[in-house]
Amino acid sequence: MERIFPRKEYEGIYKKIIKQNLRREKKNLSRWASLSSSAQRRRDEEIPDKENLRPAFFHDTDRIIFCSAYARYRDKTQVFGQTKNDHITRRVLHVQMVSKISRTLARFLKANEDLTEAIALGHDLGHAPFGHAGEDVLSEILEEYGAGSFAHNAQSVRILEILENGGKGLNLSLQTLDGILGHNGEITVRELKYDPNNLNWETLDKNTARCFKDRRKNRPEKSILPSTLEGCIVRVSDIISYLGRDLEDAVSMGLIKSTEELPSKVIRTLGANNKDIIDNLVMDILHNSYNKDKLVFSETVYDAMTELLRHNYEKIYKSDSVSQQEEKFKRIVRELFKIYLDDLNKENITSSIYQDFLLQMDQHYKDNTSPARIVSDYLSGMTDDFLIDQYSNIFLPAKIGYFLKG
Repeated sequence: MERIFPRKEYEGIYKKIIKQNLRREKKNLSRWASLSSSAQRRRDEEIPDKENLRPAFFHDTDRIIFCSAYARYRDKTQVFGQTKNDHITRRVLHVQMVSKISRTLARFLKANEDLTEAIALGHDLGHAPFGHAGEDVLSEILEEYGAGSFAHNAQSVRILEILENGGKGLNLSLQTLDGILGHNGEITVRELKYDPNNLNWETLDKNTARCFKDRRKNRPEKSILPSTLEGCIVRVSDIISYLGRDLEDAVSMGLIKSTEELPSKVIRTLGANNKDIIDNLVMDILHNSYNKDKLVFSETVYDAMTELLRHNYEKIYKSDSVSQQEEKFKRIVRELFKIYLDDLNKENITSSIYQDFLLQMDQHYKDNTSPARIVSDYLSGMTDDFLIDQYSNIFLPAKIGYFLKG
């Protein structure tokens, strides 16, 4: 087949487009924005970024949305797992909302929209099935086995750096991976400022390792902040995207009677529906952060936001109904973990952990990954339905028809 790109006779067109892209960024972006020309990668590209028609962070987005882990977003829990209500938010919808809010803020604040989109779309790839319940139980199990811990932000980086492409990773930019590692939106601060001095591979690797070391005791993700303005935008957009949406989902599920039951301070300042909550939070950031090297909430809006977060934790995330479901999910994960670890130790090649995962990975991964971490990588990558199916296949008797065949 004749190669379509690049071709020598079109080099003039390529150069003009690349120059236009660079000129557009330098003209339109603020002095605190991340220029695509500053992108850093671990390995050289077949077509170097400076010669690629797609700017570096735009290219990162392409690689993320076409990877296998991105496809699995569609069947992963956000808050409510195993619901038959098709209007309840799943992980795939959440990341799209984060992406949209991030790009809106980036455009307002003259940051790099391509970078915010890449970070936003990749930030939750490492979430285990059943949301934070899956994350917590994998942390517990790994620490019990003395095999480290589990944190979804670090697992997102691990997927993009190692697990995708059969163990070779996707060679994304440092800026994208840094934003993903520092995205945790459930941790709020009134002023969020990035430190560009932390934008290096050594710091990224050190912080990722910290998240995998002892998450439950030290919670290292609380102290990891993004090193770019764009990473800060995604971190703030994460919480903006789910506060009101989770509230409306809880009403749809009958967990809360009405959003009008919110504390009066929240309703007065932010509103009582997802649209108003997003609008007021986004505009408050714009008012207080324009032409600054940090993101700032006003004191009034920040207090209302933290009050809403406290309300959601009490009435939704830590409610008896959600907690009871989470305990069931955790038992399922624990039982499957033991089965797959035993399959690895016995080299049971017929097990799905071999057939669906390990046999597709390169030798370097197999030689340098502990059995417990391999099981964690496999389980955390599953969708909710696939994990339930695996559990059913292993532990529940199969339905039979009218006849038994030998």
